[in-house]
Amino acid sequence: MAELSGKKSKTMNILRILGDQVGEFKKDSILTPLFMICEVIMETIIPIMMASIIDNGVEAGNMNHIYLMGALMVCAAGISLLVGFMGGKYGASASSGFARNLRESMFRNIQTYSFSNIDKFSTAGLVTRLTTDVTNVQNAYQMILRMLTRAPASMIFAMAMAFVISPRLASIYLIAVIFLGICLFFIMRSAATNFRQVFHKYDDLNASVQENISGIRVVKAYVREDYEKSKFQTASENVYRLFVKAEKVLSWNNPLMQFTVYACILLISWFGAKTIVAGNLTTGQLMSLLTYCMNILMSLMMLSMVFVMITMSSASAERIAEVLTETPDITNPEQPLYEVADGSIEFNNVQFQYSHHAERPVLQDINVKIRSGETIGIIGSTGSAKSSFVNLISRLYDVTAGSVKVGGRDVREYDIETLRGEVSMVLQKNVLFSGTILENLRWGDKNATEEECIRACRLACADEFIQKMPDKYNTYIEQGGSNVSGGQKQRLCIARALLRKPKILILDDSTSAVDTATDAKIRQAFAEEIPGTTKLIIAQRISSVQSADRIIVMNEGRIDGIGTHEELLKTNEIYRDVYEAQTGGGGDFDEAAPETDGQKKGE
Repeated sequence: MAELSGKKSKTMNILRILGDQVGEFKKDSILTPLFMICEVIMETIIPIMMASIIDNGVEAGNMNHIYLMGALMVCAAGISLLVGFMGGKYGASASSGFARNLRESMFRNIQTYSFSNIDKFSTAGLVTRLTTDVTNVQNAYQMILRMLTRAPASMIFAMAMAFVISPRLASIYLIAVIFLGICLFFIMRSAATNFRQVFHKYDDLNASVQENISGIRVVKAYVREDYEKSKFQTASENVYRLFVKAEKVLSWNNPLMQFTVYACILLISWFGAKTIVAGNLTTGQLMSLLTYCMNILMSLMMLSMVFVMITMSSASAERIAEVLTETPDITNPEQPLYEVADGSIEFNNVQFQYSHHAERPVLQDINVKIRSGETIGIIGSTGSAKSSFVNLISRLYDVTAGSVKVGGRDVREYDIETLRGEVSMVLQKNVLFSGTILENLRWGDKNATEEECIRACRLACADEFIQKMPDKYNTYIEQGGSNVSGGQKQRLCIARALLRKPKILILDDSTSAVDTATDAKIRQAFAEEIPGTTKLIIAQRISSVQSADRIIVMNEGRIDGIGTHEELLKTNEIYRDVYEAQTGGGGDFDEAAPETDGQKKGE
């Protein structure tokens, strides 16, 4: 009982959430069912007029009555056509507007998510919810406004008129309605479970497509087309299998409906003929009963279609509600600060983990003070939590324990936009958007002049390759920056970050794709042109951080050492080993130093 009550409460909550999105289309949503009811009234009147023509016109030989009733039937049909058209028009407007509002509200809410919120939903899952799920709900809403109003109204009016004409014969309809209602209930309940499962499989299908298309160059480079085809086929097969399973259940719908329709027609014709012979029913009334029979049973068929659509869309509605009700983990305080004093940074006993269920923190016992304008290098092996460390500065995540201060104040005291406006990040995964180079650069500052954009590109050593392009700064960047190299993409992203004129600049391994000479030029430009900006440079190459004021060595979520290049060579074993590996012809930070001849001999 408690479980049933919980499900009912959950359903009502989802309906309330989605109902709030109807918004300015409430008028259209009210007018649609009103027009549908008007259409049903006209369709209910027409069989009465037809019976009158047969009984009082044809059989009585009264042509004037035939003309009068015929004219009234034409008028009723015309009104039915008009109100039906208006119902369709307003229904389309209401459902399309409802879908638009849903998409906009979902997209707006997604923009407020913190990284931890986004981690709960896959990219493919969010795409499915914004597209397939919204379309399902839109179709269901239109059918609810039109069919769910029209079908019951038509059934009630037709049943009432049938009972007025002949209660005995009308009871056949009543039995048929009860029989079909019970059958439809079990069919819909059985199909609902499969439809709920199928949309989760849609997420897997979209994920396969998205991953394949975004990484198509890698797929072709490694000749993995067959593997990707197999993976997509598996995801597609899962969707197909569940849909077939659901449709097998629904396939009982039409045969049951047809059986009931023909059974009713036969019974009405049989008993109706006997009643006419007995003189208790006229021919016109029998024709009206048969017409109402079709109205009632067609209404049942429409209701079954509505229930199928509602069943399919209920899972979609639940998934949409999840996105709409997800509240951002990171929000503004009640009285936020709107000014960051300087670029100083302080970590006090910081611990951080992405999930409360994690076995151990990603970062632990982090204590460090960074002066405003200082250049800090950060190195460490893969998985040492370098990116997690810098993500806390702009409050992309909140600390689990301890505090992070910027400009002498806890980052949780700031207005989020103000804080992130003063902390520019160039992330590991560089992203460019479709549009010109200038349009991409102005993500950093939408009001930046072309001269300011050029200056930022010169600091990032991007101007030299932009000037060689046919349209220079008006060159169009394809989606994802596919028409520029990795190094060029990194330099454009650095220039974009510089345009914000931040107090803190974070480069998260964002010069890995540029050559060492260009890397050195970028660092020199930073030192000369933005000396007052605090710079945090995450890198695998020690040469990228060697000239920093201080270098932080990260190891397994802890600070293993901190100091200048010379100090760390003397005091930090990890730093010294990597330096010797890289200067001695070794690889990056994750590779151990090669053994010397003396080491091989055990000296």
